[in-house]
Amino acid sequence: MKLLTFSHQSKQKIGVLHGDVVVDLETLGFKHNLEFPKSMLELIDLGESEIKRIEDTIKASSENVIAASSLPTSEVTILAPIPKPRKNIIGIGLNYTEHVAESARTLDTDNTLPQKPVIFSKPPTAVTATNTDIIHNENLTQQLDWEVELAVVIGKKAKYVSKENAMDYVFGYTVINDISARDCRRAGQWIVSKGQDTFAPLGPVIVTKDEIKDPHNLNLSLTLNGVEKQNSNTKFLLFRIPDLIEDLSTVFTLEPGDIIATGTPAGVGAGREPQEWMWNGDVVEATVEGIGTLTNRVKKLDREK
Repeated sequence: MKLLTFSHQSKQKIGVLHGDVVVDLETLGFKHNLEFPKSMLELIDLGESEIKRIEDTIKASSENVIAASSLPTSEVTILAPIPKPRKNIIGIGLNYTEHVAESARTLDTDNTLPQKPVIFSKPPTAVTATNTDIIHNENLTQQLDWEVELAVVIGKKAKYVSKENAMDYVFGYTVINDISARDCRRAGQWIVSKGQDTFAPLGPVIVTKDEIKDPHNLNLSLTLNGVEKQNSNTKFLLFRIPDLIEDLSTVFTLEPGDIIATGTPAGVGAGREPQEWMWNGDVVEATVEGIGTLTNRVKKLDREK
């Protein structure tokens, strides 16, 4: 299923993308005298059995019930699927071979392939939705960059998980644009570069893992003002999803709703010759096959407001 968080008539809800409409789970539950979760985190906490209950309810519903429980996508505001994660988003750096090379050339990172995942984080306040603004504080950065990535959503508590069992802990997948201020790295620390408000566009939906046949064979791409900048495939990940879950769960406990941004391929602005950056009014679109496209506009911070 494609799950989303949305706003309608000033009320935040969750639903299922069903063709070109959104099935409102609250309304669907009312039609069947059932109660469904009211937030994405609550749904993730309940796990695969709740996904099956929702699927079975939709399948058992008549066309009239589905129609009465649905809203056209044009009438809702799509929010980030998890508008405020409980914890920091876990980022993985330098996880595609060609990106390692371009980063070493232009960002002074190591030109050897990492032997262990390179881990950083982005605060929950960095999250924003599709069709929202990426706020550019020009007093902080003159090097605003893009990074399309596949994001993994954890479905259950994971500690000391082997890579052989790691996929059992995945709830689903979404898209993240790991916005980066390249001139804000501090002595090798990345959180100021990666963690500014709106620097984690997320969504537009979470696709449950049963609908993604192979997460290690998904095309991902990014355009800036309609011009393609990145185009690759997750088969080129250095550390695959099971490797990441094994490593991360050894370091700290992963919990339901945790988000892992798996890394970006080559083609970022810092790696281009000459280097390219995003500026006020630019439109950036990040796409992952089978999930969807995040569209965001860069907006210069107006400190007078």
